[in-house]
Amino acid sequence: MPLDHYVTLGRSGLRVSPFCLGAMTFGEDLGWGSSVKDSEAILDRFIELGGNFIDTANLYTKGHSEKIIGDHIGHDRQKRDRLVIATKFSGNLYVGDPNGGGSNRKSILAACEQSLRRLRTDYIDLYWLHNWDKFTPIEETMAALHDLVQSGKVRYIGVSDTPAWKVTQGQLIAQFRGWAPFIGLQIEYSLLERTVEGELIPMAQELGLGVTPWSPLRSGILSGKYTRRNAATVKPEGRQWTASYLDERSYTVIDELERIAKQLETTVARVALSWVQARPAVSSTIIGARTLAQLDDNVRALEVKLTPEQTAALDALTAPKLNFPAEFLNLAHMIQAGGTTINGQPSQLIPFGVTKKGDHY
Repeated sequence: MPLDHYVTLGRSGLRVSPFCLGAMTFGEDLGWGSSVKDSEAILDRFIELGGNFIDTANLYTKGHSEKIIGDHIGHDRQKRDRLVIATKFSGNLYVGDPNGGGSNRKSILAACEQSLRRLRTDYIDLYWLHNWDKFTPIEETMAALHDLVQSGKVRYIGVSDTPAWKVTQGQLIAQFRGWAPFIGLQIEYSLLERTVEGELIPMAQELGLGVTPWSPLRSGILSGKYTRRNAATVKPEGRQWTASYLDERSYTVIDELERIAKQLETTVARVALSWVQARPAVSSTIIGARTLAQLDDNVRALEVKLTPEQTAALDALTAPKLNFPAEFLNLAHMIQAGGTTINGQPSQLIPFGVTKKGDHY
């Protein structure tokens, strides 16, 4: 699948490339990331390959990420209109201002105007709630976002890094009141972070939200750079928290990725990205790159097709332990199915309340 084989995002008609270019690394303001020149080159290459979906946030590199994008494409109206530019609100860029961030009406409207100026555009294609603000009623947030859509300053809205129950509440309020609904869900999702499969992924499927995973390579841990063989000498640099992800479990997954990559004559990163992009509910995976070489390598993951056996091996190795009631419901569904096959999935009849040894719970 090439980058210009577009998909619709969730239950909407918005067409986006199967990979989304994440711009969190645009700018060196935080001591790591890409220079302005390199960021512009990455943007151009992504667009040249057919990519049209770009994701940033007001908080990324203190607003510089948005400005780099705006300065580079804002002057070309035709190019800008061809792109789907997504940005986020909630982050506070103004120390000491309690309304400088969050999801209340005042902060949302101000953040939108500021992002429009930095992006040098008069509309945002997809405006993400960056993360849940527990101090603001969700109906206030949804009403403000609907007003932005009605005004034409925002085309669609999405939600990121928010509990499933709160997303559901916001979505149902929007449906009942005829407001603009969420069309996308942005969450961390990778072979090393699959707990979202318990609540968030099923919720997205039920409510028609297209999932756009971030950190599909777990902050570069699954890039192929780190292996069991070089564990003593090669350590993550830049973001301090990344080193904590390298443990025995990670190396076991990397070992399997190396085995599969060798079979397919490809790279570890491409295998890891291919696994994420093929997951149920995933529309477009967010990939980051600090160099053109990284971008070119990651985009080629769209050419990788894992076999059912390879997918099953990765699934079994990384299966998450889900919170209640996930495991209990698996048992209940088998009982309800009566040992039949439903939707192609076989079930095994187990008497309710009785273990295989005949003991009661």
